[in-house]
Amino acid sequence: MKIKKLTALAMTTAMCAATIFGCGGSDDKKETTTAPGATTQEGGETTTAAQEEALTAELKVWCPAEDQESGWMNKMLENFKAAHPTWNLTFTVETCSEGDAGKNVKQDPTVAGDVYFFANDQLIDLINSDGIAKLGGSTADYVKSTNSEKLVATVTQNGDIYGIPFTDNTWFMYYNKSIFTEDDVKNLDTMLSKAKVAFPLTNTWYFQAFYAAVGGVFCGANGDDEAAGIVLGDNAKAATKYIVNLVNNPNFVNDADGVGIAGLGDGSIGAFFSGTWDYQNVVKAIGEENVGICQLPTITVDGKDYTLKAFAGSKAIGVNPNCQNQKVAVALAQYLASEEAQLAHYEMRGIIPCNTTLLATEALQKDALAQAQANTVANTSINQPVNTTFNTYWWSVAGTMSTNIYNKEITLDNADAKTDEFQSALKGE
Repeated sequence: MKIKKLTALAMTTAMCAATIFGCGGSDDKKETTTAPGATTQEGGETTTAAQEEALTAELKVWCPAEDQESGWMNKMLENFKAAHPTWNLTFTVETCSEGDAGKNVKQDPTVAGDVYFFANDQLIDLINSDGIAKLGGSTADYVKSTNSEKLVATVTQNGDIYGIPFTDNTWFMYYNKSIFTEDDVKNLDTMLSKAKVAFPLTNTWYFQAFYAAVGGVFCGANGDDEAAGIVLGDNAKAATKYIVNLVNNPNFVNDADGVGIAGLGDGSIGAFFSGTWDYQNVVKAIGEENVGICQLPTITVDGKDYTLKAFAGSKAIGVNPNCQNQKVAVALAQYLASEEAQLAHYEMRGIIPCNTTLLATEALQKDALAQAQANTVANTSINQPVNTTFNTYWWSVAGTMSTNIYNKEITLDNADAKTDEFQSALKGE
């Protein structure tokens, strides 16, 4: 697959706070149902890009700084403009990371990006602030046909699709192959018997891995049942005791403030847990020849092995319902998450695609980083719930629990009682 060579497109880059040149507000919040690409369907007849009705549109695009610095966004906008020769398009590109989109859009959706990148855990805030459009028709069909069911669920609320994923968002394990073997890294306790391992215990995006491993259920089997709440399960007390023992293990290190990657670099730590964003840092720390990457290991609790389970989500592209040029905005969003754009994202920035066709290619099948992420999502993860109940209780309550364990305020003697308190707090009791 080749990225077409096209003429340069003038583009303005600004910071996220800037609001000029974007699409203005609109009272039309109706569902967006089509996303024209190179061809569209009108009245049952196929319309090519060259036959599209002429229009003029100004769009504001919010994306991470890295997408601009790498040249990826500029190239994609060039491609998109060339693919629609009858459209007179002007783009303003502003810097806003996926992690900041939710808070920035909801401040004032009428002046936010018309098309923006977001992490799916912000979806509720975006919906509640009327800052993201439903995607129906051919766009929804595209999302369903090019992604796994698990990934589609990350951008779905009450049966409606709100974003077009372009990569998975989860974490797995990096290790130094000069310290651990492939057999060692199958079980965390085996690893801890040989060398130090860093785990971000007090980070609540990681802390749930232990409870999910032993049977805890987070908002139903698929993470989409808000009424089901967070049920830690019958083995929760055993999990708490395991974590208490983990903290007391001299080879355990709480990964906070970059301790894990620093320890990997100086050789004091043999493994740590992170995602694709840290790959280059790991290569710099220990050299590419020593980089081991794998899905999550098992832990041994009461003599039985359980696999740690990461939260899995997605990074996706959304459309602002306040944009005056919905047709163009949806078409652009779909293109930026297309197979062609995901391949370029991978080649230019190392962003692992989620498109099922790309994941099946030989290049991705041989990419250890891509396989670690894909295997984690498929085998050692649960969908991160995206709802008000989960957001209200998990982050703060789990933060207190994990900190108290790490500070050794929770011990083997009081672990049962503290686990009961933890479960009650997660229910809002």
